[in-house]
Amino acid sequence: MTSLDILRREPDLRSYKQGDVIFKAGDPGDSMFAVVDGMVEIRIHDATVETIAAGGVFGEMGLIDGLPRSADAVAASDCHLAVISEKRFLRLVEMMPQFALQMMRVITERLRRHGPH
Repeated sequence: MTSLDILRREPDLRSYKQGDVIFKAGDPGDSMFAVVDGMVEIRIHDATVETIAAGGVFGEMGLIDGLPRSADAVAASDCHLAVISEKRFLRLVEMMPQFALQMMRVITERLRRHGPH
């Protein structure tokens, strides 16, 4: 079972229209998101640094370290997102260690791709 399979069943599903701002840099990092369908762009200073497609997650770093958002997230198409609060995230990690490993892989992959070399 992939993280998307798990997150498709999340009770907090939200719809966004293309161009809607999901969050802005500086906003509290109090939840993470999973793209159920559609696409989301992660932007820094209006430049797209990553596009998250169905099955992908974003916003997890702010949830983990408690720091404000470091980028903007904007719906690149009409989309449905599962919203995972910190409390729910911790519960998923507790119930499914595989979920925690998948989240670590996402973070590691992003750091390798975008971090200092």
